Amino acid sequence: MNLNQRFPELAALDARAQRLEVPCGDGNMVWRRWGEGRPLVLLHGGGGAWNHWVRNIDALSAHYAVWAPDLPGFGDSDLPSEGGDADTLTGAVDAGARMAFGDVPFDIVGFSFGGMVAGFLAARQPERVRRLVLVGTPGMGLSSRKVADLRSWRKLTDPAEVEAAHRHNLLQLMLHDPASLNDLSVAMQIVNTLADRLKDRKVAHTDALARELPDVRCPFYGILGAEDALYKGKHDALREILSRVQDLREIAVIPEAGHWAQFERADAFNATLLRMLAAN
Repeated sequence: MNLNQRFPELAALDARAQRLEVPCGDGNMVWRRWGEGRPLVLLHGGGGAWNHWVRNIDALSAHYAVWAPDLPGFGDSDLPSEGGDADTLTGAVDAGARMAFGDVPFDIVGFSFGGMVAGFLAARQPERVRRLVLVGTPGMGLSSRKVADLRSWRKLTDPAEVEAAHRHNLLQLMLHDPASLNDLSVAMQIVNTLADRLKDRKVAHTDALARELPDVRCPFYGILGAEDALYKGKHDALREILSRVQDLREIAVIPEAGHWAQFERADAFNATLLRMLAAN
């Protein structure tokens, strides 16, 4: 399935992007940029790609130079030279950022798996990150593999059954409102998960990021969908963990949003994120 051929709005957004390829493993890591100004890096979630931000890029690029890479092993990017989890991708992101816009510190927003990459980078290289925003990010010791009733789809051969499995999984893990389940979200899920080659990830089910958060020095913000499957009934526990960050500014909850809050409630998410990025 070619997403750009099927969805003109996605094709138009991709066509407006400046595309940059930087060395990664035996190939390249692909970065896309929209807009001008202070660099803002957006890191997508697991089983995703740059298009996890399809409903946010226009709003953000009106104010910033928005860089949305495909993380190594996802989307158009090749596998990393070593390692295969969030805690091993910080070097690739930092190297790509330096090639994209130089050594200036940058704002970084990470969603889910990408939030772990962003958090590890901010903790380990504080001079590089100007501001950190985590969106529905695991690695806090609060989530488990049984958080959702997901259906296996990889051995299915009937396209209708494959699509049905992805629709089920999106509502179990990514989205809250069935009305958010449209052709675009389903198609992106199918294509992105097929392109996901970073297997056997385990860090999300540990407290590895929580243990490194006290090393974050920059202003820190969190955004959480009120109905995020990862943190249902665990908001207070999550707030306690995030309060360990030295410069915690705000934890915002997006009403009527699931895990993929920036897609499901894009207007509310964009307004919240722009306010955070503009704060002193």
